[in-house]
Amino acid sequence: MASAKTTWSEENFSCSICLDVFSSPVSTPCGHNFCRTCVTKFWDDQVRYNCPVCNELFQTRPFLRVNTLLSELAAQFRTSVRVKEKPRVEPGEVPCDVCTGTQLKAVKSCLVCLISFCQTHLEPHQRVEVLKKHRLVEPMDRLEDRMCKKHERLLELYCQTEQVFVCQFCTETDHKSHPVIPLKEEYDVKTAQLGKIEAEVQQMIQERQKNIQEIKDTVKRSKADADREIADGLQVITALMRCIEKCQDDLNQMVKESLKSTEKQAEDLIKELEQEIEDLTNRSSEVKQLSHTKDHLHFLQGYKSLKNSPPTRDWTTVEVCPPSYVGTLRRTLDQLEETLNIEMKKLRDAELKRVQQYEVDLTLDPDTAHPELIRSEDGKQVNDGDVVKKLPEDPKRLTDDMPVQPDLKSGVKKCEDPSGATSGKPIIRDKQVFLVPLVCTQGELCLSSLHYPFLGLSCSKNN
Repeated sequence: MASAKTTWSEENFSCSICLDVFSSPVSTPCGHNFCRTCVTKFWDDQVRYNCPVCNELFQTRPFLRVNTLLSELAAQFRTSVRVKEKPRVEPGEVPCDVCTGTQLKAVKSCLVCLISFCQTHLEPHQRVEVLKKHRLVEPMDRLEDRMCKKHERLLELYCQTEQVFVCQFCTETDHKSHPVIPLKEEYDVKTAQLGKIEAEVQQMIQERQKNIQEIKDTVKRSKADADREIADGLQVITALMRCIEKCQDDLNQMVKESLKSTEKQAEDLIKELEQEIEDLTNRSSEVKQLSHTKDHLHFLQGYKSLKNSPPTRDWTTVEVCPPSYVGTLRRTLDQLEETLNIEMKKLRDAELKRVQQYEVDLTLDPDTAHPELIRSEDGKQVNDGDVVKKLPEDPKRLTDDMPVQPDLKSGVKKCEDPSGATSGKPIIRDKQVFLVPLVCTQGELCLSSLHYPFLGLSCSKNN
């Protein structure tokens, strides 16, 4: 029995209908074996009951029972075959269209059957004479989409005129005069184009990723600048508030001291007046008592001993002048203004230092300067001459009707003036034009006057 097993092949255990290993095999009266499900479905579609292999006709529909021995042998064979073959199809491989359950890898595709077969199910195409005539090719998936709908032939060529897939018969009929090439050549061309597209897409992705990073860096720097500005502002404003509080305290102290001095003077004068009043009251009592004496001797004796009148001040020239606060508040504000000026100078110095890190060497282009402007020899300064000079015509020269075009290599973007200078107006003193420095968003130093036509200048950045 062991030697017999070594000669078994799938042909001995294959159903002639499904071409797969028997599943619940049954035997017909003529001795042929089939899967019970396969032969049952076969007879369900027939009017007469005949053998699918030998075509023997049966008078009545045969009663089928499972061939137990054959079923066991088929199960053992199926197990041994699955151990030898791959249990499943790997990604990218074409599966067998006939296998039920676990599909095996296809080894050939039939262009007539439009089915892909594994090594086991390909056996009939290698044995049956009719099936041997079928055209077998390397495994292909979606065979229906690879066939010409008109000629039922494999689409192996590409029409460059209509840019469609064609078969060999198409080149002899509808596409006879069209240039056609094998699919492989068109595949190579499109693959190369796809590589360029992929490279362009990757470059665009990298550029956008770079833009994202630049934006994030800008936001990060902006946040740092904002935090620094808030901290500096808080420090300066806190210092100013302390200064204001000190000025207020000094003002209050000064006013209170003046008031206290006046009150002290008035209190001293009142005490002196009260003392004089007390002295005068005592003298008045003595005089009144002496005036009631009727004895002449006693009266004269008392009058003689009467004290002299106490000395008194001439109060007609004495007065308490209220304190004058004129200029007190002004002097306090002057002190506050001085402190503000010191802080403003510190801020201007800090801003200038911050702007200087963007400094670039610019030279004003004489070929583009407006005819009324006078350019210095070093090209760093320009004066308003008030007189239109006769200069050679130059298509680059700017006039009143032409906008200014700065010629910075890096380009001039939207600018913000950190010093708070009025945008659009350069500083002009004694006909000398001072170019107000502005910090560009891209870290370049530009000149605000470059943006205004009436100056008629363009600049070249010196390397």
